[in-house]
Amino acid sequence: MTKNISSDWNLEGDYFEGCNCNSVCPCIFLQDPDEGYCNLTIAWHIEKGHYGAVELDGLNVVAVFVAPGNMFTGPKMKLAFYVDNNANQEQSDALSNIFSGQSGGFFAVAAQFVGEMVGIKSAPITFGVEGKRRWLHIPEYLTLEI
Repeated sequence: MTKNISSDWNLEGDYFEGCNCNSVCPCIFLQDPDEGYCNLTIAWHIEKGHYGAVELDGLNVVAVFVAPGNMFTGPKMKLAFYVDNNANQEQSDALSNIFSGQSGGFFAVAAQFVGEMVGIKSAPITFGVEGKRRWLHIPEYLTLEI
């Protein structure tokens, strides 16, 4: 990640998430996960965005969390990020700074619940939207559809 941390950033786009819970994720309501743990995937497609002067339009980011219990009151989560392989190094660094929480905002608050950052990997991410349907695919790693 770059040492040039900026708080001048903004993202607009599409977002969806899915987890292993039976229906609506009880974690949203500060309850324990259905299975005692939560495997959560969150995906973002950035329609329009910037990090300082770095444009982030059209890029995708996927976060994979493993929560060994209640994600707010239990043990801290593990986190891995996939950053769109269409991002150049400057864009990849910017996305890493934003989504790791180093640049403030929501992600800085969420970072307090993460105990281990497993890594950040560049990968081809296909993100699709059709009506209420959302999907993502990272070859050899992950497919999610809601």
